[in-house]
Amino acid sequence: MKTFETSDIGIAAFIMMKGLVLQSATRGPSGRFLFIFNDPKDMGRSYAVDYVNSESAKFDANMKNLKNILFKS
Repeated sequence: MKTFETSDIGIAAFIMMKGLVLQSATRGPSGRFLFIFNDPKDMGRSYAVDYVNSESAKFDANMKNLKNILFKS
């Protein structure tokens, strides 16, 4: 079965909203995430590009900025 992999939690959440099914979610020794989705129609890469151009990506970036402000002040 075809799969799509990403280490970006924002992309992973967006892809889940688009309907791809999460096969596994792990955290490696370095602390980096790995999300693997079943991707039978090979849409994962296209959805990832859609995410980058979406309001969801802007929201995610603003959330990260706010967290940085809180944790660094």
